[in-house]
Amino acid sequence: MSGFVAAALGFPAVLFSFLLVLVVGYWVLALVGVFDLEDGEIGFFGGVPLSISLSLFVAFSWFLSLAGTVLIDGAPLRVLLGFGVLLAALVGGAVGTRLIIVPLRRVFAGAEPTRQDFVGRVAVVRTSSVSEDFEQAEATAADGSSAIVQIRLAGGGNLGVGSRVVLYDYDFAGEFFWVSPWELEAEKD
Repeated sequence: MSGFVAAALGFPAVLFSFLLVLVVGYWVLALVGVFDLEDGEIGFFGGVPLSISLSLFVAFSWFLSLAGTVLIDGAPLRVLLGFGVLLAALVGGAVGTRLIIVPLRRVFAGAEPTRQDFVGRVAVVRTSSVSEDFEQAEATAADGSSAIVQIRLAGGGNLGVGSRVVLYDYDFAGEFFWVSPWELEAEKD
């Protein structure tokens, strides 16, 4: 048992050991009801809730770094090899997570999209002009579906049919998106 603890606390496994303790703590608190898993999700990654994706990534990376730490134990260039193990654990963790979340997408495919999913996306104006009163644009969701959304342009501007805009905020009270011209956003980059 002392060999396991030594390997788990050795470089680079110690980095993932700390993260694994946080992940296990999160899931224990979620099981006892401290976190509401339905309302508490902070988003999706690869079509799966972020908490699940991150947990899988940490678990795979921890296991690979632990195995690598055991393999390089006693090597002459242990610290240098440790960085190689760290890199391999990160890449292997990403690949392992991807292999698991691809089939899990079907489980979460029924997750109902919200209007917030459109924030940050580019849309195409479908009305003759855009003002502070009323206009519409067609936005495409991450899953490829499109929707006609209500938009408003703060300040002056000359946007017409076919203009591309960025949906940067959603007004829940008015049920519309605030937009800015996409060309201006592209110039900032």
